[in-house]
Amino acid sequence: MSKVPLTTIGAERLRQELHNLKTVQRPSVIAAISEARAQGDLSENAEYDAAKERQAFVEGRIQELEGKLGSAQIIDPRSLNADGRCVFASTVILEDVNNGDVVTYQIVGEDEANIRERKVSISSPIARALIGKYQGDIAEVQAPGGVREYEVVEVQYI
Repeated sequence: MSKVPLTTIGAERLRQELHNLKTVQRPSVIAAISEARAQGDLSENAEYDAAKERQAFVEGRIQELEGKLGSAQIIDPRSLNADGRCVFASTVILEDVNNGDVVTYQIVGEDEANIRERKVSISSPIARALIGKYQGDIAEVQAPGGVREYEVVEVQYI
């Protein structure tokens, strides 16, 4: 199985979700199934069916998270020594060459990507264009509206 890159923060979020599923959600679902069974006939018991569906979701998510964490390559951006180069887990400040807008993105794994938090997936077009670039370099990004150019203003490892 190939390694899945995760930042330390992303790995911790997955661990917290896994802990919640195992210690809160799973016992809650088991209790709901027990209550539904106590009501008698299971063939026409909507609460039982809903609880069993919820149990299947919880157990599936637990397996998914355990698999991801088991195959994770956890990278701490503060320990990177990339000599100012854009790499996985780095935070990059960019300036749009056409209009001067400044944006900041952190390059993260698939499970961590969240554009509202300015975290872009390593497989996104902008991250692929940035990987290997240094401060002062121009990155050409294929966007839906055409090619956009960004100047790398600064690369941080925070």
